Amino acid sequence: MAMNVKTGMIVCSAAGRDRGKFMVITEVLDGFALVADGKERKLIKPKKKRIKHLYFTNTVVNIDNLTDKSLRVLLRDFNGCDAYNA
Repeated sequence: MAMNVKTGMIVCSAAGRDRGKFMVITEVLDGFALVADGKERKLIKPKKKRIKHLYFTNTVVNIDNLTDKSLRVLLRDFNGCDAYNA
């Protein structure tokens, strides 16, 4: 189920109060991913989510020089989670 999960992948939350929101993976742990969206979850304090609660996109971004503002602008293009709403 969990494909090659990488830092910088754009994902959509499949479960929880943030369901349907797009985020970026900042770190991969054993069975978990730390995700941030630049608004509710800043890059400095990402949310720990189970990988099985994420839908993956084919988009990977470089997070080395990413700021919260640039992350919000980047995620603005992903406004709804089609995989969840289907």
